[in-house]
Amino acid sequence: KYQEIIAAYNQDKDRATVEDTFAKLSILDASLDAEQRRAVKEGLSEEQLALFDLVRRADLSKADRERIKQASRELLEGVLAVIAPLDRWTEKEQTQAEVETFILDKVYQTLPEPPYTPDDKAQVAQLVYQHIFEQSVRDGLGRETLVFTRGAGSASPAAQSRG
Repeated sequence: KYQEIIAAYNQDKDRATVEDTFAKLSILDASLDAEQRRAVKEGLSEEQLALFDLVRRADLSKADRERIKQASRELLEGVLAVIAPLDRWTEKEQTQAEVETFILDKVYQTLPEPPYTPDDKAQVAQLVYQHIFEQSVRDGLGRETLVFTRGAGSASPAAQSRG
């Protein structure tokens, strides 16, 4: 009898936990905007998704798409590590060059070739650098964490021209 009571208690407890978890997930889902939902679906943070949108192409295989997601994660992590110790990096040519070189190196290392050509990689690196520079200037960032926003023109010309 004791085991039956415990089993019934645990069953109700599990059901309550499941119902509570489902309710919390429903509230979370309702609070997310379209871009946040897309970030969750892609398995990326919003900041990583912003970079992914600049880098991705319409003609990527599933494997290359996953590599681009990983490249976006690594690129964001690396850029934040480079920028963190720099005071007002956007105001100094030397620190601008340091950040730009890091981005160029990282893009060349992480984007698959093919489908990306060296010219594609150079274009992507410039788009990423410009995006990070603009976000840093707009938000007064230097030692702080970058916060990315996407506007209507955030997709890369390469991504737009390919679909």
